[in-house]
Amino acid sequence: MQLKLLLIAGGAALGLATPAAAQMDHSNMPGMKMPPPKTPAVKKPAAKKPAATKPAARKNSVKPAAKSTPRAKAGSGARPAASRSAKPPAPGAVVADPHAGHDMTAMPGMTTPGANPNPGAGHDMSAMPDTSGGAAPGQPGAMQGMDHGSGAMQGMAGHDMGSMPPSTTGMTMVGTNLPAGNAPPPPIPTDRAADQVYSAAAMAHSQQHLQMHGGQNFSQVIFNLAEYQIRDGRDAYRWDGSAWYGGDINRLVLKTEGEGNFGRSLERAELQALYARAIGPFTDFQAGIRYDFKPNPSRVYATVGFESLAPGFFDVEGALFLSSKGDVLGRVEGYYDQRITQRLILQPRLEAEFAAQDVPEDRIGSGLSDLELGLRLRYEVKREFAPYIGVSYERRVGRSARFAREDGEDASSTSLVLGIRTWF
Repeated sequence: MQLKLLLIAGGAALGLATPAAAQMDHSNMPGMKMPPPKTPAVKKPAAKKPAATKPAARKNSVKPAAKSTPRAKAGSGARPAASRSAKPPAPGAVVADPHAGHDMTAMPGMTTPGANPNPGAGHDMSAMPDTSGGAAPGQPGAMQGMDHGSGAMQGMAGHDMGSMPPSTTGMTMVGTNLPAGNAPPPPIPTDRAADQVYSAAAMAHSQQHLQMHGGQNFSQVIFNLAEYQIRDGRDAYRWDGSAWYGGDINRLVLKTEGEGNFGRSLERAELQALYARAIGPFTDFQAGIRYDFKPNPSRVYATVGFESLAPGFFDVEGALFLSSKGDVLGRVEGYYDQRITQRLILQPRLEAEFAAQDVPEDRIGSGLSDLELGLRLRYEVKREFAPYIGVSYERRVGRSARFAREDGEDASSTSLVLGIRTWF
């Protein structure tokens, strides 16, 4: 009697365990080499023995065994009916763990949490791709038993998703997070750079406006120096101005400068008529003639020079003069406008004259002949009208100084200057 009861209880336990084992089919998992289940041999039904007489109370206490769900045959690929009829989960849906609640401790290599620090020990991972980064077994970074805490899986340590592409993380890269591009640059415009910015209609309107108003001629008259010089015992005056007429490329230029003493005759006066052509954005080439009214006898010179706005906003002028007598002279001058305020401007100025030979008639010696240093502070009441005050130092050098001493004059002089800079 006891043997029969044990057989009935064992059959009931086997029937309860069979559905769970059918749901836990690990044979399709990558890298899991599970031996194929053995097909139980078909046994012939045993001959029925006559049932023994049992007490009624004992008969009612025994429960019938639960029907077991037949397992799929090995290698057939068949799944239970519930698995075949289930639809795949929707994207983003939370899927419950089908193994939740099952005791896995009886399976090889599956231990309870805390019993083994390596929860993946015992699993055959040979079919999985190498994520050790080339590390040897036993070295840091090698995959040992799916140790998720060792950081062997790249990009998964501490749930760091920064190294994964945007398509896998679900994040969109915008703004400064965009990766560096390697596309070729756009071609450089060779006609009009504004075509890359403005529409065709706006550019057509601008071209029409330029055709109507472009290419015009303009004019200007300017006196950089028109001043009264206060000297020790002898006051003087000086001017330096120019006028031009033309366009942006070609111009006709007139230049004049001179000086004299009050109460005495004019000492020096000249006029230049030049053709100027722009050879750069900030440089004009000039050529023409120069005529000296004073000193006597008068001279005529062929002139070649330039006028430029040098880097740093220095205004620089230079010229060579060839006289009708074969004398060669040169002149260089420059100045810089240092703005203290929008109206108050300090202007240092330098002018030097040279000669290739002595010219006794004009009291000019060879080499560096004359040097002038000036410092003027002007206030622009308007841009076109600016009175100034300053100081000027003049000195004759070399043979020119000797000519001055022979004439009873000083070789150097310092003056307090008062003047007006104006243009219109």
